[in-house]
Amino acid sequence: MYFIILTAALTLHKHGVTNIETSTQAAEALKSLAGSVAYFLYTAGLIGVGLLAVPTLTGSSAYAFAETFGWNEGLDRSFRGARAFYGVLIFSTLLGIAMDFLNLNPVKALFWTAVINGILAPFLLLGILLTACDRKLMNGQPSSLLSRIVVALTMIAMFAAALGMFLLQ
Repeated sequence: MYFIILTAALTLHKHGVTNIETSTQAAEALKSLAGSVAYFLYTAGLIGVGLLAVPTLTGSSAYAFAETFGWNEGLDRSFRGARAFYGVLIFSTLLGIAMDFLNLNPVKALFWTAVINGILAPFLLLGILLTACDRKLMNGQPSSLLSRIVVALTMIAMFAAALGMFLLQ
């Protein structure tokens, strides 16, 4: 993913191409600006990211729901032994497929997903910080003062960035 972003930034943005709606547009723009090798690397990277991302995202959502609700979980279990887990896995996959058929712009969907993750991340850090400070939850071994300070500063910076995004528009 990093090299896709880096390649696109170094070629597309440098040549004034800043409004890319689809990955096809990005690949074609790269081909005309940087040649067939850049086009091939971008395309191969995009396919590789897709092959890694789809099972990772569907699996992580299934595991998160199963852990939250105490369901039987795991790809090593049979479908009958973990129906709810596999249900979330199947639903997540079908939702991803439906997004394609609904002609949702994947670039915009990724952008808004990143925005939502950026807004939620400081709240997750707050939960981590509260857990790390709790002697009972941590079995008498809370996190070190330095690590709690680093998490707290990161959380404050992320809250400030999220607020700034809304207030400085």
